[in-house]
Amino acid sequence: MPDSKKKFYISTPIYYPSASPHLGHAYCTTMCDVIARGKRLRGYDVFFVTGLDEHGQKIEKNAEAKGVTPQAFVDEVAKTFTSLWNAMEISNDDFIRTTEERHVSTVQKIFSRMLKQDDIYLSSYTGWYCVHEETFWTETQVEVEGGEHLCPECHRPVEKASEDAYFYRCTKYSDFLTDFFDTHPSFITPESRKNEMINTFIKPGLQDLCVSRTSFTWGVPVLEDPKHVVYVWLDALTNYITSLGYLQEDDSKFQEFWQDENTEIVHVIGADITRFHTIYWPMFLHSLDLREPNRVFVHGLLMMKDGKMSKSKGNAISAYPLIERYGVDAVRYYLVSEVPFGENGIFTPEQFVMRINQDLANNLGNLLNRTVSMIGKYFQGVVPAFEKNVNPTDKELEDLTALTITRYETLVDDLKVTEAYAEIMNLVSRANKYIEENAPWALAKDETKEKELRSVMAHLAHVLFVAGMLLKPILVHKSDAIFDQLGLGNDERHYDLVSDVHLLDDKVVHKGEQLFPRLDAEKEIEAIKVMMAAPKEKAAA
Repeated sequence: MPDSKKKFYISTPIYYPSASPHLGHAYCTTMCDVIARGKRLRGYDVFFVTGLDEHGQKIEKNAEAKGVTPQAFVDEVAKTFTSLWNAMEISNDDFIRTTEERHVSTVQKIFSRMLKQDDIYLSSYTGWYCVHEETFWTETQVEVEGGEHLCPECHRPVEKASEDAYFYRCTKYSDFLTDFFDTHPSFITPESRKNEMINTFIKPGLQDLCVSRTSFTWGVPVLEDPKHVVYVWLDALTNYITSLGYLQEDDSKFQEFWQDENTEIVHVIGADITRFHTIYWPMFLHSLDLREPNRVFVHGLLMMKDGKMSKSKGNAISAYPLIERYGVDAVRYYLVSEVPFGENGIFTPEQFVMRINQDLANNLGNLLNRTVSMIGKYFQGVVPAFEKNVNPTDKELEDLTALTITRYETLVDDLKVTEAYAEIMNLVSRANKYIEENAPWALAKDETKEKELRSVMAHLAHVLFVAGMLLKPILVHKSDAIFDQLGLGNDERHYDLVSDVHLLDDKVVHKGEQLFPRLDAEKEIEAIKVMMAAPKEKAAA
């Protein structure tokens, strides 16, 4: 178990509220939630933040198109995000919105400090601007196709822009950034993203960054020059510390989680915002004499067969009909298990149904059902006392159970979330095989084999407890259903008991409903295809 003072801070990207969220948004947030829940389970003090980046020209234009104010526009979209997080049972400690006064006032103080210490200066900017990415690009960075200039990130047309602007002196901190990358080799994961940042942006020479705009008004006004609003990234990135109370009257959370060197700080982001989080964010923090995050983890995308999930492409699937039909635990399990965290993957109805049937129904659910039924049949529902090394395969299962706990902790701590939970399902599979090897139905027919039969039941019950506990960050309801059937009280459902092989001795099992009923694959695949063809929108709660 970790020291009680061990702290963990994790953040999702703050999402851009240009439209309602879909399963792709739920993917990243659920992965972070599973990590946060797992850390809490193991005794860490955790702060988990998500939120919305609500300023910028794109929001202003979207609001104008709908005939509403920008604030009214983002207020409505914000409700759809919080509604989805509630449906997915996300356990975030804060939901930060960049239009909140606590954020706005702190951004203004940060800008003023950087201006005073000459990290920011006034000049003018002429370049190619992408409204969608809220990013300026130089002549050499934009792509040219058929005479049209395109954004290198989203490949949409860019527009020539020229205006007075404040700039952040990246050149002042370029040596710091190079040294930081050298001395913090694990700062960016995966390694390919680190190489991309070095070769594409750092080695060619960093250019000073535009940090204010005058061509629109929907943003944080610069106190010293109110016709300027703070440009999106200096505004947006600071959410990670304004959510903790930085430069606010009560900064206790900031002192507890950000300033404490015992805190591991992890940002989980999408590939399209890697540059801002790994180049500009460390420099901003250095300007403020604050510590940098331990790690920026670039996750992959959950895509559809025709590419990235997107409302504008009409290929996004809503999470709501999946939750309503299959339960939130099944949806959370699919998101964690299907795509290795950090890689891209494709959502298909076939894989979704297969995961539920093979992993949850046939493997985990089957193990629980068989074990509880046999304990009821052979021992009047009372779990026999655990005894080691009675049957020839007992030690192998005992060793694998202990190893699974160790591997789970190591993998999750390294953010290899998908691999960590694969280890648990491997243990469950081994326990099902253990049943076949020991054939308890045959042992029950031989009175001289009662000791062996008792050992089989005790070992299976222990594996179920371990699996239920390690899966609890994903299966927020079904893990407790496992513990209910095993006869465990609420005060016995703690991670520090996961290695206690005698916890279940003499507990009385209670057979319940099937944990995950097996699905009619053909029928359910067709049902999901209907969802994909006409995604349902859920009204904000």
